[in-house]
Amino acid sequence: MSNDPRQTALWTLNALEGATTTLDRIMAAAFEAAPQLDRRDRALANALVYGVQRWRGRLDWIIAHFSRTPLGRMDPPIRNILRLGLFQIAFMERIPVSAAVNTAVELAKQTAAPWAARFVNGVLRNAARGLENVPFPELSGDPVGAIAATRAFPRWLVERWLRRFGVQETLALCDAANAIPPITLRTNTLKTSRAALLAALQSAAEAPQPTLYAPEGIRCARLREALTELPPFQQGWCQVQDEAAQLVTHLLDPRPGERVLDACAGRGGKTGHIAQRLRNRGLLVALDNDNLRLAELAGELQRLGVGCAEIVPHDLSQPPKNLTSRSFDRVLLDAPCSGLGVLRRNPDTKWAAERADLGRFGERQLGFLKNLAPLVRTGGRLVYAVCSLEPEETDAVVAAFLDAVPGFDLARSAADGPLAAAGLVDAAGALRTLPHRHHMDGFFAVGLRRRR
Repeated sequence: MSNDPRQTALWTLNALEGATTTLDRIMAAAFEAAPQLDRRDRALANALVYGVQRWRGRLDWIIAHFSRTPLGRMDPPIRNILRLGLFQIAFMERIPVSAAVNTAVELAKQTAAPWAARFVNGVLRNAARGLENVPFPELSGDPVGAIAATRAFPRWLVERWLRRFGVQETLALCDAANAIPPITLRTNTLKTSRAALLAALQSAAEAPQPTLYAPEGIRCARLREALTELPPFQQGWCQVQDEAAQLVTHLLDPRPGERVLDACAGRGGKTGHIAQRLRNRGLLVALDNDNLRLAELAGELQRLGVGCAEIVPHDLSQPPKNLTSRSFDRVLLDAPCSGLGVLRRNPDTKWAAERADLGRFGERQLGFLKNLAPLVRTGGRLVYAVCSLEPEETDAVVAAFLDAVPGFDLARSAADGPLAAAGLVDAAGALRTLPHRHHMDGFFAVGLRRRR
């Protein structure tokens, strides 16, 4: 890997083609392979990759207009070079058009035959001259095509949202999903207060302010240096966690002295939040099946000063037999899902997800819930959460669980003030957040109570 951020961006986009791992892990591997990149170069590479993924559908529409070669017949590296160049032309005003075109041509020379460089040069120069005159489908005559092309979303997803939300709200949802999200932190109240963390961030962050709903949250437009280099982070005063994810723990409502199971702990965002709600008093068991995530989880809990947690490796596709002798007051299943509620943070997901995935995710989520149900004590609460807006992963899973597993019903009352006061919980007791309405990630969570 060279010290060129555009080459790093191209390597990342190429590696993402058909990849089974996540974009953030591919980006981490790219930066690890290019340690000579400084912070500014890394920021540019990151902006290019995420910008191309965010606007890929619109970029492809424009490229198709100016290219005689269909997109599907282009070699993936050439297609990605065109996307990188066009993104800079269309969306990055500080980069001169000539620089965007010339650097794309140089990437093509390094990647393919000489004719490819001439092809890239011709398409990008024509696009730069005619960008304002590219015809898009009319919203009045073809709303699916218009939104898919102009807002850069797959047609199948636009069709679904139009049926549920209508034209104007779908446009607003797409715009919110395309927005660059703020950096949201959660105060670690085991070590400090939100007021103290806000004060500590004044010089390190741009426009830090309390979150609207979550009582521990702080939103920042951006950080002036890497988060891991900030003293408040190094001291364990905070974790990165979107406001919607923070609200899930409030729905779970863990209390000091209780036994709590975090069944899909991941890197520990909700695990850390549960521990601080327990005030480090009680038992917190954190499950996950990924060794890398488990190692990151252990490091996070140590940084945060969590002393009540036990980390257990387990794949939830099987019942957790090593826990069958225990019962828990609260069980959280933050289930693997399509991720269609967090597209503003993971724009590559909209191009990787398919309609058929939703049913498969729903079946898997239902299986996880069934495996966890026996671990909930009588009178205890099982909270099911996903970062998705889609019915197959939300209401349908809950209905199927209640139909299949006797002894559970909906915990209809909101357990905590922030949710009840904000009107974020519906009549069925489900937490629903939408990016365009609530200015946070899209989440669904519901409490299921084991009857006495």
